Amino acid sequence: MRKYAALLLLLLTSFVARSQTWEIGGSAGAAAYVGDLNTNNPFKPNGGFGGVFVKRNFDRYLGLRLNFVYGQISGADSTSHIEQFRQRNLSFTDQLKELSLILDFHFMSYIPDAGKNIYTPYVFLGAGITSYNPQAMLDGNRIDLRPLQTEGTAYGTKTLVIPFGAGFKYNIGGKWTLGAELGYRYTNTDFLDDVSGVYRTFPNPNSNGARLADRSGEVGAGPAIIGSQRGDFKSKDLYGFFGLTISYTFVTSKCYY
Repeated sequence: MRKYAALLLLLLTSFVARSQTWEIGGSAGAAAYVGDLNTNNPFKPNGGFGGVFVKRNFDRYLGLRLNFVYGQISGADSTSHIEQFRQRNLSFTDQLKELSLILDFHFMSYIPDAGKNIYTPYVFLGAGITSYNPQAMLDGNRIDLRPLQTEGTAYGTKTLVIPFGAGFKYNIGGKWTLGAELGYRYTNTDFLDDVSGVYRTFPNPNSNGARLADRSGEVGAGPAIIGSQRGDFKSKDLYGFFGLTISYTFVTSKCYY
């Protein structure tokens, strides 16, 4: 993903040099995930994120931003209130690197330092690509789960995503804007957590793959029945970010009057 960050920096330099209708900013906050290890709580924070963006404001209502975000999500059955999940005893962490194009729509006419409104709610929708790499701890070491094929299924390193959500922004002074944003991403994978289908058999029961595929024995349960349910059988995972944004808009009077 380094090439994507370099592309973002190049576009940022070019855009600011050529126009005064552009906006640059950053964001930070909590990350959330909904999948096989968190099936029904989209507001449960399980990681953090930080990001940068450059945005083209077409008018007071519409803008298109190029967004790069680095975040981490995680999940652990040991924290579940459901006994069946605690006996399954799976866990993961996953580092996400997302590059996306997002269309923002303001509900109120808004340009900082160039209009009567100093705040506005907004919604957004976009498209992007995210790299991911689920990992788990074993014997004090962090292990990549993808090459182990814990369910006998090969999956890729990247997924297409559809960002969507809403926020609120406020002009804190001059051309500076402070915002709060809640957004989620539909993904095209069910393996952000390396969990999806059923338990498989391994030729070597002492291999890392076998030990990480079925961890029920670590809590005195199991072993799991081969072919029995391991995941929740939903087709896709979901992740999201919620936090604060701050940005600076390059505005002159001739741009918006």
